Amino acid sequence: MVSFDYSSPTILQSRLFVEVILPFLLVFAVVFAILQKTKILGDGKKQIDAIVALVIGLLAVSFASYVGVIIQLMAFLSVALVIILVFMLLFGSMFDPGKFEMAKGLKITFGIIIAIAVIIAILIYTGAWDYLRAAVWGTGSGWLSNIIFVVLIIAAIAAVLVGKGEKKA
Repeated sequence: MVSFDYSSPTILQSRLFVEVILPFLLVFAVVFAILQKTKILGDGKKQIDAIVALVIGLLAVSFASYVGVIIQLMAFLSVALVIILVFMLLFGSMFDPGKFEMAKGLKITFGIIIAIAVIIAILIYTGAWDYLRAAVWGTGSGWLSNIIFVVLIIAAIAAVLVGKGEKKA
């Protein structure tokens, strides 16, 4: 059995690499790509786009809280992509080779689930989730959560009743 010595970090585990270089490169590349695609600063202005992306990338890594959010969101992204890959492999195994096609409703459902997951991840990683939870649900009383629960039950019953009335064959 192979054992690894994690007592001395490699270059990929160093704080400089993880907290400065990688977030800078990510922000720089994304901003540069957006500026090139949108041509906001003009067509054929790669140097200006690069300078603006460089400044934004350097500003981003100069704030530790922003870097923390970027690192946590990238960890969320990698785990979410692996989960989606596993699901797609399992789901795709039910189709003939080369004939895999997701239904439009399933694509929309996935989009909604992914959007909700990203919004929740952003709220959690920025610390806004605790503030929002305290503002909505309060700290001691559960009256608002009970009202939301009753509204959801009524909406579910209404959806079932309306769904039954649509098909008459």
